[in-house]
Amino acid sequence: MLSEKIIYIGVFINLICLIWYIRNIFYKNTRPNLVSFSIWTIAPFVGVFLQIKSGAGLSVLGTFMAGFGPLLIIIFSLIKKNGFWKLNRFDLICGFFSILALIIYIITNKLGISILFAIVSDGLAAFPTIIKSFKFPETETPILYMGGIINNILALFIITNWTFSIYAFSIYFIVINTIIIFSIYYKKMLTWWKIKLL
Repeated sequence: MLSEKIIYIGVFINLICLIWYIRNIFYKNTRPNLVSFSIWTIAPFVGVFLQIKSGAGLSVLGTFMAGFGPLLIIIFSLIKKNGFWKLNRFDLICGFFSILALIIYIITNKLGISILFAIVSDGLAAFPTIIKSFKFPETETPILYMGGIINNILALFIITNWTFSIYAFSIYFIVINTIIIFSIYYKKMLTWWKIKLL
């Protein structure tokens, strides 16, 4: 276990990646999916509350940043006007079920089940971004998700009370961010492998 203060390095790295992502909204082709980012704002903030209730320490900063970053991205996407992805039926269906899972998450009295539904909510919210990243990788910037991985790995290193309600969000964020990065680079990796095999 590392000193709790190591989390500040993760937060700093995450902020740098966040600034880079916002910059790409204005100056590149990055266009975040507002369904994903809206729910990615709400679920982590409720998760922070539940983690603190479970006795978590500074490790909650990883989860906090997972909600704070999307909030800023929504604000700057709306300022840019055309800085967000146009929503389709699939996005709205995922958003609906994500909100439903979030409601179950909030009203459940058992902490572990609440955290599980928060993760389900966040995961459902990720589907539109994963699909968009897979089909149109030029509309996403992977650095934001890389920062999230680093931040949450550091959060895991400082956990002193290893209970599901404290570590689950960090592990989930590492997995989902890895999946999104894979979706962004999938076509490039496929092209690279085809060239290698020739």
